[in-house]
Amino acid sequence: MEKRIGFLSFGHWQPIPGSQVRTGRDALVQSVELAVAAEEIGLDGAYVRVHHFARQLASPFPLLVAMAARTSRIELGTGVIDMRYENPLYMAEEAAATDLLSDGRLQLGVSRGSPETALRGSEAFGYVPGPGSTDADLARQKTALFLAAISGQPVVDADPKMTGGRAGQLPVLPQSPGLADRIWWGSGTRATAEWTARQGMNLMSSTLLVEDTGVPFDELQAEQIARFRSTWREAGWEREPRVSVSRSVVPVVSDLDRQYFGGDSGEDQVGVLEGVRARFGKSYVGEPDQLAEELAKDAAVREADSLLITVPNMLGVDYNARLLQNVVEHVAPAIGWVHPDRRPA
Repeated sequence: MEKRIGFLSFGHWQPIPGSQVRTGRDALVQSVELAVAAEEIGLDGAYVRVHHFARQLASPFPLLVAMAARTSRIELGTGVIDMRYENPLYMAEEAAATDLLSDGRLQLGVSRGSPETALRGSEAFGYVPGPGSTDADLARQKTALFLAAISGQPVVDADPKMTGGRAGQLPVLPQSPGLADRIWWGSGTRATAEWTARQGMNLMSSTLLVEDTGVPFDELQAEQIARFRSTWREAGWEREPRVSVSRSVVPVVSDLDRQYFGGDSGEDQVGVLEGVRARFGKSYVGEPDQLAEELAKDAAVREADSLLITVPNMLGVDYNARLLQNVVEHVAPAIGWVHPDRRPA
């Protein structure tokens, strides 16, 4: 399969010693600048994490439009939007407008969300699960309405007084053809990966799975991907789905790299997250040749068509552009990635 590589930024900002991203404006402006640099390097995607009530990126659509205005080829996406916080129909309007302005380059990752600093943060936005419903139920219900809206399904009754007497129902506008095929669900288990396939969404899997079977993280994630693809085929979808995984990859090529990150890859970690045993993937840190060999053996990286490199964005655009350049030059070819200029037409 054709391999694609992008970066994923959490957009942290903090006015502390050593930080190159000290304000919310810094985080936004530098996200745009890193997208421009990534396109020049040859990367395929620029993705941002969305997190509320924290010094991170929180409102993705203005940012993605700004990225689109400064680039022409690179995919622009999220990893992921917490659907508990969203108005599905307003989000459908914003997503379609963003996709149209980017000429069909939007790759929108959504999910139930992750642990956060706020206690019941989505409820502060006015969204409360119904009686007997969970946060996961709320996120899935909103996602279903969002998918219907961007697919052009009518969602509201027309007012005959304003439509020349015509009755019926109206869809959300504008519509962006093809956007529905570019929605991803951030899945943390094998079961939710199967659910994702049944909904017809692409699979986005990060460096965390909220389950643990005792096998290495990459093997558990590869099983998740296999189950997703098997369920996709059983569901009878005509198109081929996409699958992305995230990894922290730091080629050590300078003393500054060693100062920040040391010189050796870590190991998987197992812990308890929200009362559930979870497995966290290791970081890949080391000499470029070593990382190329390690990533080539990563079972999930082999199975996914897209690899998102999580970047230490608080170190600034220049540092992260060099990091991504080193990944492209020294590591990416080992997993089958080819520079866009050298791909078959």
